[in-house]
Amino acid sequence: MFSLEKKTPFLNPEETGEMFWEKSQAVVVPFGLEASVSYGGGTKNGPEAILKASHQLELFDEEFWQEPYLNYGIVTLKKFGIKKSPKKAVAQLQKITAEILNANKFPLILGGEHSLTPGAVYACAEKFGKITILHFDAHADLRDGYEGEKFSHAAAMRRCLDDPRVNIVSVGIRSISAGEIPFLEANSKRVKIFWGKDKGSWQIPEILKALGNNQIYLSFDIDGLDSSIIPATGTPVPGGLLFDEATAIICEVAKEKKIIGADIVEFAPIKNLHACNFMTATLTYKILSYALSKDLRNKLLKAAKAREAGNYKIKI
Repeated sequence: MFSLEKKTPFLNPEETGEMFWEKSQAVVVPFGLEASVSYGGGTKNGPEAILKASHQLELFDEEFWQEPYLNYGIVTLKKFGIKKSPKKAVAQLQKITAEILNANKFPLILGGEHSLTPGAVYACAEKFGKITILHFDAHADLRDGYEGEKFSHAAAMRRCLDDPRVNIVSVGIRSISAGEIPFLEANSKRVKIFWGKDKGSWQIPEILKALGNNQIYLSFDIDGLDSSIIPATGTPVPGGLLFDEATAIICEVAKEKKIIGADIVEFAPIKNLHACNFMTATLTYKILSYALSKDLRNKLLKAAKAREAGNYKIKI
């Protein structure tokens, strides 16, 4: 049994403890790893800022026309010590994620830098077999290490691909090094990129097709969003997605595919810029609600009809 956060859990500070563990489908894992950042720092503070901001969210979601978290339940792990080396931290997270999956629950990891992602991915591949990572990011992260660290945040997707059961569909990439191109071209069957420069011509059905029939792990580097709306990250890059563009893709993926786990990484809060904290907490709630709402398509359609009819009898 994990130790659960009771003072500052995600969303609801009142519903926590061992009894609520049994009723909950989602387990939020604060994992503020910061070991290989190469520009701006502060990712170690990301989880705490997201958890605190989540207490300011309205739990009612007008898209679902209800408080969706009540349908799946959320618990948050208590903060714990993280291994200092990225490789050991990845192994640590792999073990934690495997325990969550073996309890038939959905892991959502709050980072922390992107180097943590392989740990969760390895556990998912071990549990489910072939998986595809839906990867939102400004950077391809296909280096075979960076600044002497093989498990660098700049090599996160390359390390995920060390497991042959893993494929990747990356969305929003607009920063890649020349050294990554040969690997990308040699692995075109396992890595598909939807480039940020082509955002205006993306078609969501094309993204769905690229994901194939595998189950989906969602890795969301917060710098996948445009730097004008989320400067609170180590390497903000212009030309990214807007919030609604990103959530629209995730919603459609969740309608068609099974999302088995997720992480939100590279959030580095800036003092007094709480809008970024709030946005990242909102994104976390949206991802959980899309991934864990059974029969999502019919649920959203029913909610839309209720709004159009002026039906204000809501489920709480």
